[in-house]
Amino acid sequence: MKKITLLIFSVILTSCSSARLVDSWKNPDIGIYDPYKVLVVGLTSDEVAKQEFEMALKKELELRGNEVMMGHIILDTTSQTEILTEAELENLESKLTKEGYDTIILTKIIGIENKSRYLLNFKSYEQTYRQFKDDYLMYEESYYNPNNIEKYTIYNAETSIYCICPTKARQLIWKGYINIADPRAIKKTVKDYVKLAVEVLEEEQIIAKIE
Repeated sequence: MKKITLLIFSVILTSCSSARLVDSWKNPDIGIYDPYKVLVVGLTSDEVAKQEFEMALKKELELRGNEVMMGHIILDTTSQTEILTEAELENLESKLTKEGYDTIILTKIIGIENKSRYLLNFKSYEQTYRQFKDDYLMYEESYYNPNNIEKYTIYNAETSIYCICPTKARQLIWKGYINIADPRAIKKTVKDYVKLAVEVLEEEQIIAKIE
C-alpha cells in the first residue's frame, strides 16, 4: 500500500515533468536515515550532464544541512584512467570514511527504450466524444497515417544510496528507478530528475525536509 501511495504521489508531483518514478525500495531495517557528509556521483560519460546533475543534487542536500562533495571532483583524482578498479574503489571508500563521509548517492542510466506515440492530441475523459462513430472517425487517421507517429526515447535511470558509516555495516539504504522521457535540454532534465528524487526521498525519510 505504501508503494502504491508513493507512486501516486510521484505522478501528481511530476505531471509536467520529464521524470517519472517507476519503482523504489527502502531497506526495511532503516527507519529515519540521517546522512551528514555525502558524496554524490553521476555515472555517465557525458561530462556536462554529470556536472549539472551532481551540482543540482549538491545544492538540494546543502539546503538540508548536509556537507556534500561531487563525484567528478574526487573520482577524477582517484585514478589515472577513466575505469576504476575494485581495489581503487575500496581505497576510495576507506578514504571517504576516514574523512567523515557516511553516505554515497550513485545515479546511472541502466537502459534505453525506443518508443513511438501518436501525435494526435488525446483529450481528457470529459472531452472525449461520447458516440462510437465520432470517436472512431476522430482517431482512425492516427492508425493509418505514419506521419502522425512520433518516435522518442525513454532513459531508465537508477539512484542508489549507500551507507558507509564507520560504526555500521556498509549497506544499501534506498534504491529508486526513474524514467526520463526524451531528454533534450540537460538543465531541465536534471532539474526534473533531482526535484522528483528529492521529494520521494523526503517522503521515505531518507533526507530531511526543508521546514
